[in-house]
Amino acid sequence: MNRKYIISWTLFDFANSSYSAVIASVIFPVYYANFIVGNDGGLGDLWWGRVVSLSMAVVAISSPFLGGIADYKGSRKRFLFFYTTISVTAIGCLSFLKQGMVIEGFILATLANIGMEGGIVFYNSFLPRIVPREYQGRVSGWGFGVGYAGSIISLLIAVPLVRDNLFGATWLMVSIFFALCSAPAFLFLPRDTGSEISITEAGIKGFKFTMRTLKDILKRSEVKKFLIAYLIYEDGVNTVIVFSSVYAATTLGFMPDELIILYIVVQISALLGAFIMARPIDYMGPKRVVILSLLMWILVAIIAFFVNTKMQYQLLASFAGLGLGTIQAATRAMFTQFIPEKGEAEYFGIYSLVGKSSAIMGPLLFGWLSSALRSQRPAILSIVIFFLTGLLIIRTVKGGGPNI
Repeated sequence: MNRKYIISWTLFDFANSSYSAVIASVIFPVYYANFIVGNDGGLGDLWWGRVVSLSMAVVAISSPFLGGIADYKGSRKRFLFFYTTISVTAIGCLSFLKQGMVIEGFILATLANIGMEGGIVFYNSFLPRIVPREYQGRVSGWGFGVGYAGSIISLLIAVPLVRDNLFGATWLMVSIFFALCSAPAFLFLPRDTGSEISITEAGIKGFKFTMRTLKDILKRSEVKKFLIAYLIYEDGVNTVIVFSSVYAATTLGFMPDELIILYIVVQISALLGAFIMARPIDYMGPKRVVILSLLMWILVAIIAFFVNTKMQYQLLASFAGLGLGTIQAATRAMFTQFIPEKGEAEYFGIYSLVGKSSAIMGPLLFGWLSSALRSQRPAILSIVIFFLTGLLIIRTVKGGGPNI
């Protein structure tokens, strides 16, 4: 294996996790829902759910086609850079937001999320190219583990800024952190192969190839079942990620600095979980690891409905963190077993289409239930449906056995 490729690949997870932690999960959702919009009656939840759902819908629709273009044009790294630039720029512009700028915040947050999530399509497609199959599970886990370290560091940097109410400086810090730490990926990952055909020609070929990929997947019943299961249970995971901090702040009264400390503890437990389960993913098989993780998530969502104190929530969140990176790494590793040679970008385009589509219904449902019932507790309990349904389907999938 080429260590330079692996280190630069995992460092991109380190870089974008600053966005995932500060903007997508902990500080900005609460800032936008409670300060920019105002969360009386769940209105802030509704708008934040719209941000996540719209941005994920755009990525879901475009990613399989862009994946095809990247392969035919030979510009995988170029697309990764393009999307990262969009995200970094939009994050920096968040520093200009003021109270009541609901639409401006909606647009900027949507663009930032499109840039971040769109780039992940091309980031993921590098994995089968830089790592032999027998090491993909552990390297996938390493990526998530290093990403959690990036989350922890960026949150530690954010603590003094948030305590001094310097929220604009916090968003600017994330923009710079993301830009600087992602640079090794653009410098050292395999170069684009290049092609003389135009973007239009590449787009047409990419579209046709994507259609062939979809037809191929529809003919492979096990891949189809896997993607249906992933579509459903990932919806629950994504909803927990984007609303956990808003739930803690609104229902349980967590302050911004308390949320950061809570999330750091969660990231530490998630980092431990990702590294501890990296080898078992290869030895036990990713399917078994996914099933165990889903059972844990069902338990977590049920307990969250009854939680009444900050201490109870802190303990529950720490336990949940152990399975956060595990289920994501195991799912990605399981999917790589279904990918034919040289079809990485197209298959990961479909993977992204399913994954991002799974972040459309959950956030909308949570926001709608919170607004309609004027309580976040029924909304958090509804997530159990996604985990349980996904579990029942993934159990029927043939595959996902040990890589070794």
